[in-house]
Amino acid sequence: MATVTKKELIERVSQRSQTKRTLVKRIVQSFLDEVVDELSKGNRIEFRDFGVFESKLRAARIAQNPKTLERVEVPPKLTVKFKIGRVMKSRLYRNNDRFDPATGLPIEAIRSADDADAG
Repeated sequence: MATVTKKELIERVSQRSQTKRTLVKRIVQSFLDEVVDELSKGNRIEFRDFGVFESKLRAARIAQNPKTLERVEVPPKLTVKFKIGRVMKSRLYRNNDRFDPATGLPIEAIRSADDADAG
């Protein structure tokens, strides 16, 4: 599995849109800055069919240092949760029998609809 960098994505968008790379870079960076700003305010960001980003506060806890076995207090921590959207799910599971790649619907739902149409 390969890693795709922001630089590579910017290059692809630049080529696809036939826009200067520097302009695409500024737009992408502005977009990412806005996402980070909203998440840091505790806001939820929803990209319809793509997914939802949500900041969550992880509770304080007591952990243990595996080397010394000493108990350590871990403070509360803000983290980001991502929930996958419908279109992304259908593309990721394209080769999986559970989802139809054309509709993104579970195969069982399509089969039952076909059976109802046939009967």
